[in-house]
Amino acid sequence: MCRSKRRNALWITAAALVVVASVGLYLFQPWKLFTTDRVDEAPPAAAGRQAGTVKQVASGAFISHEHETSGSVEIQQLPDGKATLRLTNLRTSDGPALHVWLSDQPVKKGGGDNLDDGKHIDLGGLKGNEGNQNYAIPAGTDLNKFTTVTIWCERFSASFGAAALSVRS
Repeated sequence: MCRSKRRNALWITAAALVVVASVGLYLFQPWKLFTTDRVDEAPPAAAGRQAGTVKQVASGAFISHEHETSGSVEIQQLPDGKATLRLTNLRTSDGPALHVWLSDQPVKKGGGDNLDDGKHIDLGGLKGNEGNQNYAIPAGTDLNKFTTVTIWCERFSASFGAAALSVRS
């Protein structure tokens, strides 16, 4: 009887380890450390519009937070009044549940844990961890209020990197 109790305990332990490992793999997705998803979208001006009619209204450069992040960001005003956020030469780590946010919090070197403290606008899921990408900014967004762009990991509430926007006059 002692032998069957050990066997049952072994099976229960093995099953528990499988469950814990499965949950850990789902949450952390460690294979994303080794993957790259490159996206190269054309600038909004290249979508059948004349290049001179798109106005750059703000720009900035990424600094790293939780993961090495580089590239630049600009906000472009289109002739029809719509605004687009453009990421150029973005390089960051791939990760679970990455989103592009506009935040009203300042960029801090050494950490971006403050970027979800105030208000933010989620522009959508990050299309790729490398390349050039466009994101529509909702109409009526006050760019004097939302002065930071961050690559935000929703799963772990962490900024991979952020850029302070300098508004052009």
